[in-house]
Amino acid sequence: MEHSKLVCIGLGHVGSYVLTYAMESGLFAEIATIDTAPGVAHGEALDQSQSTGVPGTDYVNVHAGDYSDCADADMIIVAAGASILPDPDDPDSRPDRAGLAKLSGEVVRDVMPGIVKHTRDAIVLFITNPLDAVVHLAHTEFDYPAEKLFGTGTMLDSARLRWVVAKQLGIDPKSVTGYMMGEHGLTAVPVLSTLNVQGVRWTELEKWHGTPLPSPQEIQDAVVGAAYDVLNAKGWTNAGVARSALEIARAVMLDQNSVHPVCTRLDGEYGLPDVSLSMPAVIGRGGIIRRMPPQLNNWELERLRESAQYILSTVENM
Repeated sequence: MEHSKLVCIGLGHVGSYVLTYAMESGLFAEIATIDTAPGVAHGEALDQSQSTGVPGTDYVNVHAGDYSDCADADMIIVAAGASILPDPDDPDSRPDRAGLAKLSGEVVRDVMPGIVKHTRDAIVLFITNPLDAVVHLAHTEFDYPAEKLFGTGTMLDSARLRWVVAKQLGIDPKSVTGYMMGEHGLTAVPVLSTLNVQGVRWTELEKWHGTPLPSPQEIQDAVVGAAYDVLNAKGWTNAGVARSALEIARAVMLDQNSVHPVCTRLDGEYGLPDVSLSMPAVIGRGGIIRRMPPQLNNWELERLRESAQYILSTVENM
């Protein structure tokens, strides 16, 4: 592979995991780190750089950088911003990512000028929450090619869906084909009408399983709740979303034309307003090649419309 470069912006709980997985991925020859705390960017890069002396470890030129590093970057992953926090007085709380809207709006308006000053060619992948509103704000306020700026979206929600269903059925999550659409958050929509296990559809799985399976609403609640099981136990979530980001990076850097449910700015699909949310999309070296909107049943379509409106109401608070 020719010289390939990643810029990681934001080195907190999520960004540091992105950096770690990126170092191990074999996708990048050079990685530059950027953080509002220069010492953090330097320290994370130095720590990873020193680790390349361990036998069996790939050598990567990893270093602290600044926005000028975006000029020759192939990919920029943005994990900057605050995280939702568990309620110490309520171990079962589900704090809404939308509560980060104002702070994250400031992050977008700080990060995007630095990027667009130096490039319009790199693939920009956002992780910052509230993810869909962040992506939409970046699209509407900054002139960046739409196909090259998107978010991890419901990649992680979809992994949790497969995990939830697999635990119900007693099988490997990777044997489940299925995904969530809409918001990465409380209103994410399980698309059970297309979910299957090696072609065995959801409606057939109940007979195979021998006992009733959860309703779509129960599945939605279980998937959303899975995130808060982690958050309320350790204070944050980071491993799953960082792995999701690197799987997207793999699709981009290797031009795989992989299909993943990522957050993009829509173009009239389902008659929805101008909004950014997740649906399956083909991803390759140029970013989003095309979206693949599936046929939805009435329940799914109504939930998707509600999710879109929720995202737009969050954007208004940014």
